Amino acid sequence: MKPKFEARETALQVLLDVDKREAYANLALGAVLDKYKPEKLDRAFTTELVYGTLRARNTLDWALGNYLRRPVSGLTPVVRNILRLGAYQLLYMDRVPDSAAVNESANLARRHGHAGIVKFVNGVLRNLARGKDKLPYPDPAVDPVDSIALRHSHPAWLVRLWLEEFGYDGTVALCEANNRAAPNSVRVNRLKTDPTELTGLLAGMGINVERGRYAADCLYLSGFVALGELAPFKDGLFQVQDESSILVGQVVSPQPGARVIDLAGAPGGKATHLAQLMQNRGEILALDIHEHKIGLIEENCRRLGVTIVKTMLADARFLPEKYSGQADYVLVDAPCSGLGVLRRRPDARWRKSREQVGELTVLQAQILKAAAAVLKPGGVLVYSTCTITREENYGQVMNFLAAHQDFRLESIAGLVPESLDHAGTLQQGYLQILPHLHGLDGFFMARLRKQG
Repeated sequence: MKPKFEARETALQVLLDVDKREAYANLALGAVLDKYKPEKLDRAFTTELVYGTLRARNTLDWALGNYLRRPVSGLTPVVRNILRLGAYQLLYMDRVPDSAAVNESANLARRHGHAGIVKFVNGVLRNLARGKDKLPYPDPAVDPVDSIALRHSHPAWLVRLWLEEFGYDGTVALCEANNRAAPNSVRVNRLKTDPTELTGLLAGMGINVERGRYAADCLYLSGFVALGELAPFKDGLFQVQDESSILVGQVVSPQPGARVIDLAGAPGGKATHLAQLMQNRGEILALDIHEHKIGLIEENCRRLGVTIVKTMLADARFLPEKYSGQADYVLVDAPCSGLGVLRRRPDARWRKSREQVGELTVLQAQILKAAAAVLKPGGVLVYSTCTITREENYGQVMNFLAAHQDFRLESIAGLVPESLDHAGTLQQGYLQILPHLHGLDGFFMARLRKQG
């Protein structure tokens, strides 16, 4: 018998997993959706409850704080997350009547607490419902940081950083882009099919398909329940991958028969794309420091029919001497702050800190140094991240070039569409993709050639 599914109860359990056990929202939500297998509308409603509540956490806590005698953080995990769920519905979900948001939250409290908790939750949310249109948001002219942080649900430190980089309007636009749900994009596996054939197959299954705007093999899909359950996915006809990530492979553009090293290969999206571009001819060594992630690379290779990828459990900073000067191409898809993909990871914005960015730049520099050593003279090094901080991206490349006089940036015009080039940098050898300007995940990519 199929277990009973209740969207708000399920959402609460996911929020508690994230709050109490520091689970990743996408994994925790995916696990319960796989367990209950709800219908499409219930699945979508639960996903919005979870992702929306996590995304807007600071705004919800601030709004609730106007009707509490103590901070939300001082409440028990179950009570604060019931309140956050209710507040999200009141502030952001117009299609949910205020009365339903309050009553269903009280029902959750009844299942998880005593009568006093029910009364408390009911009272706080009723007060918020009455006062939600008069919340005292900071004046942007007086306090632009807190104004943007609360109106657009981002950490104040991050807003401050972006104000310096993008100005007020750019920061607001970037925050708004991060708060929109990311579309589902996939890369066509040309080792088994082509975009036209796959589009027809998916359309015949009732799935809506649109071609990507920039990447050659990108499709956007909608109208399905679970991508991983689709037969074309299981048959290896496509790989789930963002359009920005696909463009990284185009910037590498490895030749068939080449020797490639992917220094941070998991879960295998880019490594398998490189194999596809190489027509499954040559050799790709994909490294990762985590053993369970090596298994993900291998599984994706099996599903996609890729046979030229070899995996290695290793720290990319300390490659064995035997690999020195061996690679025709090296991809450094570096560990980074991930600030370009916040729209996909609603809980991530609250896990980041300014200090982490500085720590990551040290690690990135170490990996780049190792990459330089394993590349042949005349070989190509591509550095990429899924973040948008200058110090992790352009600044990192400039520091690398200053320390490695035998490398030069090389034009990527012709490898990616000119329409991406808002800042006029393709000829210079790099590209910064921004969510609010390009409508894609925020990514950086630079192509360098080793002289000799």
